[in-house]
Amino acid sequence: MKYECPCGYVYDPEEGDAQANITGGTPFDDLPEGWVCPKCAAEKDYFEPLEQD
Repeated sequence: MKYECPCGYVYDPEEGDAQANITGGTPFDDLPEGWVCPKCAAEKDYFEPLEQD
């Protein structure tokens, strides 16, 4: 499931987050506690799940 930050950044678990050395295949719930949005530095608590089609 993808999660969206209020700034518009979407975390896609299939892609991960290369800037933070998060490999593809990492579910949002498994992101490290200190992980923040790479665009605006918002914490995980601010992300909302995206509806899946």
